[in-house]
Amino acid sequence: MHTIEFLYEAVTVLAAAVAVVLVSSRFRIPPVVGFLVSGILIGPTGLALVSEAERVEVFAEVGVMLLLFVIGLELNPAEMKDLGRSFLVGGTLQWALTTGLTAAVVAGFGLPFKNAVFIGFVVSLSSTAVVLKEYQERRESSTPQGKVVLGVLLFQDLLIVPMIALTPVLAGTIAASARDLTLRFGGALVAITAVFFLGRVLMPRLMQVVAGTRIRELFVLGALTLCLGMAWFTARLDFSLALGAFLAGILVAETEYSHQVIADIGPFRDLFASVFFVSVGMLVNLPFAVTKLPLLLGLALLLAAGKALAAVVALKLAGFTLRIALVCGISLSQIGEFSFVLMEVGRANGLLQGDRFQILLVAAVLTVAMTPFLVKIAPAIARRVTALVGNLGSDEASTEHQGLSGHVVVVGFGLNGSVLSRVLNETSIPHVVVELNPDTVRRARAEGLKVLFGDAVRREILEQAGVGRARLVVFAISDFAAVLRSLKTTRELAPQVEIIVRTRRFMEIEDLRDAGANQVVAEEFESAIEIFTRVLAAYHVPRNVIRAETRVLRGEAYSMLRSTSIGAASDAVLEALEAGTTDIYRIAADGRASGRTLKDIELRNLTGTSVIAVVRGEESHPNPSADFALSAGDCLVLVGSHEQIDAAFRFLDGAESSLRGSS
Repeated sequence: MHTIEFLYEAVTVLAAAVAVVLVSSRFRIPPVVGFLVSGILIGPTGLALVSEAERVEVFAEVGVMLLLFVIGLELNPAEMKDLGRSFLVGGTLQWALTTGLTAAVVAGFGLPFKNAVFIGFVVSLSSTAVVLKEYQERRESSTPQGKVVLGVLLFQDLLIVPMIALTPVLAGTIAASARDLTLRFGGALVAITAVFFLGRVLMPRLMQVVAGTRIRELFVLGALTLCLGMAWFTARLDFSLALGAFLAGILVAETEYSHQVIADIGPFRDLFASVFFVSVGMLVNLPFAVTKLPLLLGLALLLAAGKALAAVVALKLAGFTLRIALVCGISLSQIGEFSFVLMEVGRANGLLQGDRFQILLVAAVLTVAMTPFLVKIAPAIARRVTALVGNLGSDEASTEHQGLSGHVVVVGFGLNGSVLSRVLNETSIPHVVVELNPDTVRRARAEGLKVLFGDAVRREILEQAGVGRARLVVFAISDFAAVLRSLKTTRELAPQVEIIVRTRRFMEIEDLRDAGANQVVAEEFESAIEIFTRVLAAYHVPRNVIRAETRVLRGEAYSMLRSTSIGAASDAVLEALEAGTTDIYRIAADGRASGRTLKDIELRNLTGTSVIAVVRGEESHPNPSADFALSAGDCLVLVGSHEQIDAAFRFLDGAESSLRGSS
């Protein structure tokens, strides 16, 4: 009977989740908000379709584990270095300021110090699941604010471990000295570190064995076993389940199979993460929330404002620009999913008694519900605030760039910007890089590059970079909203300057051109064109035809590629495919033709291909005789149909010993 009841309630939770997704997609409501509301409605104090929320908590815990496992998978170890400032400095300051501010306010209302500090712990954590999901949906994960937010959130996720362990100490339920805590955590950390580094050696081999079986089920089972096994191991050491899952994800991320694991685990993660938010909603006492709704709404707004303020100050102290600090601070203003876990621990240890638990729980749920809206309006708020207070992220050494004229301004020093800057530096083309990551600026200046620290959305920074005197301005950043603002300001400062913009999404092309871009390089289309040119080259389409075709495809901002049909633009390609063509073959030292004459290799008789010239070094030999001796390094100019030239390449490479082609 117990199994049937459990199955009924599990089906109820999943049915509610399905209904939420359908309704939220129709009315464009963030699914997380719907999950929380549905949990409140079907929970014990609502319609009581699920009488005991504890029964689904195991699903919720698995959801959090899988979420952290996938976050670990998606972390590139090389990119972790870029998170250093936001992770260590920004994360530490954000946690310390939020915890201290909250504890001071709570203690001011007469609560004991230990309760105030614990509530500070709860409030200090933000929602990794909600914030990262919002950034992924907005395609802002790789933007500067996306990386800063990720660093702070990862630091918070690791903090849940010591905060859970310290909760019984705060409550006085266990006695522990600083020495005891140090030994306990030190020993556990040593054990985890040892297992982690052992896993780095064994994991690639294990994944290679599993992948070598080509059994998809075994691949999924292996990934789940690793995730849950590491979670179990860290839990046995009195750390959180989520930490083990996160470490397991990092281990797999260093292998070449991480993308396949993400694809296989993704559906499980989404399922259990949805159940987690439904289960959180079930904890809410609906009658209590309704009767005290004004108080709870006010508290939620106060918590969100206080958290945002603390995060903004922390990130500004960490060296980030005001705009980035504001956007990230507002994005981190909610109370996170691990806070709900921490609240349960606090209630069990007597730190959240009576109505305090429900007050904090409902206020936290309301802050989570506000998150999608706050993330959406954060850039606009940051824009207005920075306009009011002026530029607080300018470069003190900006005068060094004021003498430049006819130079290139490169906005962003990521992969594209750094490659461009180094090429310009090697070719002695004057240029200035604008970058808002202080660590990146420091590294670039150490290489001798001219880098201006500042935010390109600020008019003053663009003026200091000399866009009004520049010949070219190149935007190599992935923050679409920031690029739009910078474009408009750049065009105001320099109406005649040539502006090139890089974007990842073709849907942004028109907006960027309307904002003032002369050329937009879309990564999606450029990869399509690169594939297209390589395919045509494999069919020996003449290079001039390929170049003409790519010019047409790139023309008018890829308008032809964005249409439903290529149309008549590829007539030249079709004609080239139908007709004969030419190609060049270079003879290798160990090739079949090296040291032999044209008569010896019988290329025309065997493949139907004619050699119309031989190029040796700087000298060309047109219409060579049959007795012409070939040498390694010679280039044969071949003429024939596509099939004949393919056959000639195979023959000259030694792939086939005898061929017969038409002449």
